[in-house]
Amino acid sequence: MKKIRLQIIVSVCLILSCSICYAQVAASISGKIISENQAIELASVTLLGSPYGTSSDKSGNYTLKNIKAGKYILRVSYVGFEKFEKAISLNEGEHLTLPVDLSNYAMLLNEVVITGTMKEVSRLESPVPVEIYTPTFFKKNPTPNIYEALQNVNGVRPQLNCNVCNTGDIHINGLEGPYTMVLVDGMPIVSSLSTVYGLSGIPNSIVERIEIVKGPASSLYGSEAVGGLINIITKKPQNAPLASADIFSTSWGEYNADLAFKLNAGKKATALTGLNYFNFQNRVDNNKDNFTDMTLQHRISIFQKWNFNRKENRLFSLAARYMYEDRWGGDMRWQKQFRGGDSIYGESIYTNRWEVLGNYQLPSTEKLLLSFSYNSHNQDSRYGKTVYDAQQNIAFMQLTWDKKIGKNDFLMGTALRYTYYDDNTPATATAGLTKPENLAQKTWLPGIFVQNEISITDKHKLLLGYRFDYNNYHGNIFTPRLAYKWTFNENNILRLNAGTGYRVVNLFTEDHAALTGARIIEVKNELNPERSYNINANYIKKIYTRDDSYIGLDASAFYTYFTNRIVGDYEIDPNKIIYDNLSGFAESKGISLNIDAVFNNGLKVIVGGTLMENTLTENGLTKQQLLTENFTSTWAISYKINPAHLAIDYTGNMYSPMRLPLLGERDPRRAYSPWWSIQNIQMTYDGFSDIQIYGGVKNLLNWTPNQGNPFIIARSNDPFDKEVQFGNNGKVIASPNNPYALTFDPNYVYGPNQGIRLFLGIRYTFKK
Repeated sequence: MKKIRLQIIVSVCLILSCSICYAQVAASISGKIISENQAIELASVTLLGSPYGTSSDKSGNYTLKNIKAGKYILRVSYVGFEKFEKAISLNEGEHLTLPVDLSNYAMLLNEVVITGTMKEVSRLESPVPVEIYTPTFFKKNPTPNIYEALQNVNGVRPQLNCNVCNTGDIHINGLEGPYTMVLVDGMPIVSSLSTVYGLSGIPNSIVERIEIVKGPASSLYGSEAVGGLINIITKKPQNAPLASADIFSTSWGEYNADLAFKLNAGKKATALTGLNYFNFQNRVDNNKDNFTDMTLQHRISIFQKWNFNRKENRLFSLAARYMYEDRWGGDMRWQKQFRGGDSIYGESIYTNRWEVLGNYQLPSTEKLLLSFSYNSHNQDSRYGKTVYDAQQNIAFMQLTWDKKIGKNDFLMGTALRYTYYDDNTPATATAGLTKPENLAQKTWLPGIFVQNEISITDKHKLLLGYRFDYNNYHGNIFTPRLAYKWTFNENNILRLNAGTGYRVVNLFTEDHAALTGARIIEVKNELNPERSYNINANYIKKIYTRDDSYIGLDASAFYTYFTNRIVGDYEIDPNKIIYDNLSGFAESKGISLNIDAVFNNGLKVIVGGTLMENTLTENGLTKQQLLTENFTSTWAISYKINPAHLAIDYTGNMYSPMRLPLLGERDPRRAYSPWWSIQNIQMTYDGFSDIQIYGGVKNLLNWTPNQGNPFIIARSNDPFDKEVQFGNNGKVIASPNNPYALTFDPNYVYGPNQGIRLFLGIRYTFKK
């Protein structure tokens, strides 16, 4: 009996000791893994140096149980993100709740890019520096179109060219809009005639990312890619959410809606449809010049993209877009019945444009890709009583062969671009006739190109490229290219690029001042194509600190030399714009630095600055290019308060003085702009499932270009120059009602004329 009791006592002791031992190791960890407020499924979660590991479920949740007390390093890894690691300490029986937000760990350096070399490569491996901006970046300062969204990209500036109709272009490193090529999915469907209209009508909801190359890329993309290019990559339908919506409004009365939905057409195809609608009909005149401060607009754009499933995962995608826009600005009293008349001044533009584009990989053992696009742009404009009606059609087709042979990675291709342009101006009229007849411009631009990316060693790559084009107006055009990449290690990369560029000019598609009727256009000689020679260096460094913070540095130096630069002279005669090839040369040079820092307390900082100089040299005299700053800076500072589900974004830009176009020595407006800055703040709440609510203030400083100026639009009280007196030499004479000897001119503009305003919006994403 005693023996039985002893066995029972021993058994109880053993059970108690096991329970005690179990309690000593029964620690656990759980949490939710997200990125940009979206759950991450199948993320790997491990405790380094231990057997404990798991994966997150479809809701992003993970749990690690039965962990022995002690110190560990928790690692979370997922494809497309830097590894998240955090030191933790677990006590006996402790349960630790540890949510993980990977938003700041997106591996942009390792994202796939296509713009630099016209083929899919990781950004880290590309010998050509390519900057990537995702929708997450642009959501920090929501805008109704991509054109405005680019204001927060270092070295890129949306430039307004008219105070009345708010048309504009995109400057890269100080070079005007015609030097920037805009692509959609790698195809040149946004031309110089329609840069602002083409960018305005692309629904933000269908954008996957925007890739930017700074510096000439004509060896691959041909004319217009002199200063750089912007490639808008649309989403693959199969990767898009089932439905999404982003709607916001401002206190100025702007209303914007971006909608998108996906449709699975059986197992063979998937379609993504995007819709953008923007409406602003509020007449605002805060500067009291009796003209609208912001153009009134009514715009709708519809986009649809199809991806088809094929054998061996061969690519076949087809997309189409239609955009209609009605915009006008001018005298506050203007109505539709005054369109084109000379009683009440207004600038009214109707735009109809449609596009189709596609990619088809040929059913061949070789990697042959056929790309094609066609777009038609119709513009019906009235600038006061000046009529400008234009039609532009662009057809594009390209066949590329991607082939690897040993250490050589070849890309060879042939392209054909046809441009039809017709308008009602002297640009498309026959010369030497008593009664000029209309003669549309038809430009054929066939070309061939080849590039070879040579992997000399694991750390050294050399890219050689060459392109030949034939322009039926200007003849043969050659553009070589060279790029070199030295990977010191995974955290230090040096790139050197050199190349040439060329540009064929159409004055009436590029210069709004040529259309207002305020100045007479004079072309002194037959214009020759511009040529450019460029070299730039880029250095990338990644720094990881002991406290789990990350700092990325991206520094560049650039230099471009232009011959045959085509310049519009606004200064010799205030009533004319005189165009001619520069008899001297032009230069664009500078340095830029981007810093991307992620701190372990949730703070993220993106800041960039560019110091540059753009000059024209003729007859030994060097002067600063008009409307070009010497320094620009942008920033985006973000902080997430996780317990409150609240994110704060502070964004802004700053520009140094730029030389402005005056109408003569008597013009009382500033010859140079002041230092100016536009700053914004936003707060986003994501405590609801699949819903974000955001709001904030735009233009916190309430800055507008009229500050420090007596007026912005010259003689807005007499836009048809009915009371202007001219001398025998054709120049304006000062008079009691025109003491400064000015004519009507709305082209003195260097920044947006829209002051402080509140905004409020909501985003909804449905993934199931």
